Amino acid sequence: MDELSDISDLCFRSKAIWGYDEEFMNACRAELSLEPPDLELTLIAVAENHGKLIGVAQVKVADDEADLLKLFVEATALRSGTGKALLVWATDMANKLGAKRLIIDSDPEAAPFYRRMGAYDLGQSPSGSVPGRMLPRLAINLCPAD
Repeated sequence: MDELSDISDLCFRSKAIWGYDEEFMNACRAELSLEPPDLELTLIAVAENHGKLIGVAQVKVADDEADLLKLFVEATALRSGTGKALLVWATDMANKLGAKRLIIDSDPEAAPFYRRMGAYDLGQSPSGSVPGRMLPRLAINLCPAD
C-alpha cells in the first residue's frame, strides 16, 4: 500500500528533525513504519493540508489503557496545531473505547510537547529500537464519557 509507505516515510522524516545520525535512524526504521496489520489492530489518523500528508497518529487500546504508538508531524507543519489536533484525536478515540489513560513512550525531544498538552511523567521505558536507550514514559488521564 502506497499510503502506508508514505505515512512511514513521514514518520521517518519527522523523527530525523531531532538531528539523529544515520545509524540511529536506520535502527528506528522498523518501529517508525506502518504495516497492513496496523490498519486492523490499531486506530490511525492522518492530517493533510491541501491534500498533502502532514501528520499521523496511531493508537492501540487494550482494556482500560491506550498506547500512543505514533504521533509525527512534517517539519514544515510544526507549531501549526497539527500535533495538538492529532493528540486530541488520539485521546478522544481512546476515551470512546474505554481507556482511562493514554500512555506515551516519547522521544526525549518531544516530551516537552506532551507535557504542555497535559501529560505527566510515569518514569522511563526501554526503546523498542535502540538497546539500552531509555525513553520518557508519560501519561494523560482520560475522562470517561458522560
